[in-house]
Amino acid sequence: MPPNIVSTPRTVDELAKESKQTGVLFECDADTPDGALAGNVRQFQKAEKRKLKLVWRNIVLFAYLHLAALYGGYLFFFKAKWATVFFSILLYTCGVLGITAGAHRLWAHRSYKAKWPLRLILIVFNTIAFQDAAFHWARDHRVHHKFSETDADPHNATRGFFFSHIGWLLCRKHPDVVAKGKSLDLSDLRADPIVMFQRRHYMVLMPLACFILPTLLPIYLWDESFFNAWFVATMFRWCFLLNVTWCVNSAAHKFGGRPYDKNINPSQCPAVSAFTFGEGWHNYHHVFPWDYKTSEWGKYSMNMTTAFIDFFAKIGWAYDLKSVAPGTIERRVRRTGDGTHELWGWGDKDFSAEDEKDVLFVKKEAK
Repeated sequence: MPPNIVSTPRTVDELAKESKQTGVLFECDADTPDGALAGNVRQFQKAEKRKLKLVWRNIVLFAYLHLAALYGGYLFFFKAKWATVFFSILLYTCGVLGITAGAHRLWAHRSYKAKWPLRLILIVFNTIAFQDAAFHWARDHRVHHKFSETDADPHNATRGFFFSHIGWLLCRKHPDVVAKGKSLDLSDLRADPIVMFQRRHYMVLMPLACFILPTLLPIYLWDESFFNAWFVATMFRWCFLLNVTWCVNSAAHKFGGRPYDKNINPSQCPAVSAFTFGEGWHNYHHVFPWDYKTSEWGKYSMNMTTAFIDFFAKIGWAYDLKSVAPGTIERRVRRTGDGTHELWGWGDKDFSAEDEKDVLFVKKEAK
């Protein structure tokens, strides 16, 4: 049993009656045509007052990781070879895409489909990221959406910024998290041989992809020192990736507007989107989680993951990309938004060149 899971005598059925659904996961889960849940979900968004059971092994390891990353950050800017710097950025980019395009948009939300060559690329990228196997990441993320900000949410933001950022990894899981994870239908993940291969061999593949090769390759390919290779390409790169991803759970549940639903904590956080390749448009994502863009607009500059998926769609490796009709979005904004949504008509100041080039003109007047 993983160190941050605690067993419970209560059954899954008993917990199902106690824990209420506060979010949607797939399009078919929405109770209304515009994706809103019927009823007030705020009453369920709370945390049980209980003493957390700390996992000291995780506390010690994460403390070392962050101290090593601080030193690695210094080496990154002042000591490491340029090849090591670019190699670290490349690994970071691959790791982010392994989470965003892979574990998140493909496997957790099924917002698009991918042929096996793309799934293989994404599983490699996901292993480099080391945020647990894609199977377990997708399972926990589905629980997060279905029961957002309740005790069944692995990183329940109602427990505070620190808990939702890293604290949830430093203590044992609430029993509701375990029970709800067992109650979900994960048959689609089990049917994917690439996902299951990674799950079976994760404890061999992950150390190679995240720690061993990122350290050895700089040493043997361009004669980098062990210290620079370990602290820059491995520790600093991995720690930075972790914290950026965790910001989606913390900062993007606290800072920013809520133009799509003012009744939930997930918010629109451009700074998080910049570093996570488009994952910070979180208010939109929690309202319409089946949209492969995780946002309303294109804007590749703030959503590199969408550009990545669109590229593979053009060559036929990604298909059945799901998005949300503009009318559906508008109805939801007008009904539950906080009033910060600005763009509704042609020529508004937020309309970018990237959005404009995709506009279809019918019967355009000849000049």
